[in-house]
Amino acid sequence: MPISVCLIAGNEAHRIRRTLESVADWAGEIIVATDDKVTDGTEQIAAACGAKVVRGAWKDHSTHRNLAAGQATHPWLLALDADEVVSPALRDEIIQVVATAGAGANSTYVAYSFPRCTLYCGRWIRHGDWYPDRIVRLWQRGRAHWSGIAHEKLEVQGRIGKLNHDLLHYIAETIDQQIHKTARYADDFVRQRAREGRKVSFIDLLVRPLWRFCRAYVFRLGFLDGWQGCYIAWTTAFYTATRYAKVLAAQADHPEAH
Repeated sequence: MPISVCLIAGNEAHRIRRTLESVADWAGEIIVATDDKVTDGTEQIAAACGAKVVRGAWKDHSTHRNLAAGQATHPWLLALDADEVVSPALRDEIIQVVATAGAGANSTYVAYSFPRCTLYCGRWIRHGDWYPDRIVRLWQRGRAHWSGIAHEKLEVQGRIGKLNHDLLHYIAETIDQQIHKTARYADDFVRQRAREGRKVSFIDLLVRPLWRFCRAYVFRLGFLDGWQGCYIAWTTAFYTATRYAKVLAAQADHPEAH
């Protein structure tokens, strides 16, 4: 198929093969962009699976995704992470829309979103803030680019269609690892707010975490996902509180920068 699959990867030797095998039989090419600190054999595994490997110094997710996309030669691009797997149903749906659109010049949509379903602590999460977790990852070459620091986003020039089947997300982090990542993402949020020149207030810190918990656990039915759903809702609230607290601390330390 005329599809370039674009991955970004750090030290992912323990899980990247499963991702690559889910696309190797039907993608026109696979591109893996690694950072300059990869030492665990990720690049060798990617190359053995037929991927083109490009290496670059890590700046942020958007920069690395654009690095991978810049190497693509096919008219359609599909972005993946090393802990994601294209399900057979989603594969068939992607193949169908790309085959119908061809090179894409006359297609109705220039990009497509699809839901992502996460396996967390032994349970597939089907409610709350983590599902359907619809993400835009399939697009025509030259019609979109990645932007953002804290959470990268695909900026699309044109209409976005919707696919129905799940991308499978095999999150392998322990609770401790997730807490550590929360702090790192909060730091990214602080940098993005400073770059945009946007201030936050005590009201943000007071209200936003409570709203995020209620939205995830009550309104989006996170309570149907057992203890995992409850913990995810609390984690989301904690992450929200942490990032706004860090922005407030940065504003207090460097008021001239805000």
